[in-house]
Amino acid sequence: MSIKKVLTGNHAVSYGAMASRVQVISAYPITPQTQVVELLSELVADGKLDAIFVNVESEHSAMSACISASAAGARAFTATSAQGLALMHEMLHWAAGARLPIVLADINRAMAPPWTIWTDQNDSLSQRDTGWMQIYVESNQEAFDSIILAYKVAEQVFLPCMVVLDAFVLSHTSEPIEIHDQEKIDEYLPPYRPMVTIEPGKPIGYGALAAPDTYMEFRYKMQRAMENAVEIFEKEGKLFGDMFGHSYDLVEPYMMDDAEYVIITVGAVTSTARVAIQELRKKGEKAGLLKFRVLRPFPFEKLRELLSGRKKVAVIDRNISFGHHGIFYQEVKSALYPLSNRPPVFGYIAGLGGRDITVSDVVDIYEDMKKRETLEEIIWKGVKL
Repeated sequence: MSIKKVLTGNHAVSYGAMASRVQVISAYPITPQTQVVELLSELVADGKLDAIFVNVESEHSAMSACISASAAGARAFTATSAQGLALMHEMLHWAAGARLPIVLADINRAMAPPWTIWTDQNDSLSQRDTGWMQIYVESNQEAFDSIILAYKVAEQVFLPCMVVLDAFVLSHTSEPIEIHDQEKIDEYLPPYRPMVTIEPGKPIGYGALAAPDTYMEFRYKMQRAMENAVEIFEKEGKLFGDMFGHSYDLVEPYMMDDAEYVIITVGAVTSTARVAIQELRKKGEKAGLLKFRVLRPFPFEKLRELLSGRKKVAVIDRNISFGHHGIFYQEVKSALYPLSNRPPVFGYIAGLGGRDITVSDVVDIYEDMKKRETLEEIIWKGVKL
C-alpha cells in the first residue's frame, strides 16, 4: 500500500529512483544535488535498495559509468547540477547516441561565474540539443513520479531522460509525498529489457566509427524516437493517473477554457503563477496558465491546439540565450509560427540566479503583456542597475 512521507525535493528524487528499482547509481557530489546521492548511498548500504553504488572522481566519470552500466543491461541513474552537468556534456552525447535509457536528475543551478548555488534553467537548457528528453517539474510529488515515468518512456524509445527541478525552491523544501505501492509501481514499470547488451564472448561496438554514408541514419532514428516519444508520454502519463491518481501530460492547462491572455511557466514558478491567475480571475480578467512540462520531445500539436486564437501569450523564462531571448519563448514562437491565427507572444526574463518570482511579479507581467505592442524587445523583470 502507498505511504505518506514528508520529503525534500532531493529526497523525493532518491525515493523515485529506489521505487524504479535502479540497479546502478553513479555518484559525484555537487550543491544543491548532493542530498540525492547521499540518501541513495544510505539506502544501498542499509540493504533497502539492491543496487551497485559507484563513487567516481567527477561528473564526467559519473555519466561514463552510467553509460557502461546501461550498455551492459542495467537500469542506471545519476544526478548533478550546473557545472557538473556541463562537465558531463561530452558523455551526454554518448548516452543519447548509444540509445541508452539512463535517467539523470538535474537540480537546476545557475551557471558560474559569478559563483552561485541558486536556481535557474541555463544548465539543463545548455544540454537541450544533446538528444536527451527533458521533464521540468513543479512539485516534489511530481519529482518522485517523474523519475518513474522517465524510465517508462525512456525504455520504450531508447533515449535518455533528464528530470529537472528547481534548486532550493524544491530541492531543499519539504512537502508531503505519496510513495506509491511498490507492487503497483512494479506493474507500471517492469524490469528493463535492453535493445542489445554487452556480454562476455559477444563482441559489440558502442561508439564505432560511422562513415558519412551511414551517420545520418543514426541521427534520423534518434529524431524519429523523439517524435514517437510524444505519444508515449501522453499514453504513459494517462496510465500513471489511472493507476496512481494523478495524470501527467507534456503541457498542462490551468483555467484555460475561456482564457484570452495566457501565461506560460516552467518548473516551480508555476505554483506561484496559479495564485496570480486566481487573483486576476477575481478581478474579472480572462487569464489562463499553461504549464510547460516536457521540452523534449517538443509538444508542437498540444501547444498549437491550446494557444491558437488567444489574444496574447507571455512566456516567463528563468534562463536566457545571450544575444537572443529566453529559450522557452523562442521555442513557443517557433511552434506557433505556422498558425494563421497565432497570438502575439511576449518573452520575460525573470528569476535568474535564484531571484524570487512573486505573485505580484506574475501579475505585473500579465498586465505588461496586455498593453505591450513590440515583440522583439527582451523584457527583464526585476533588474536593479
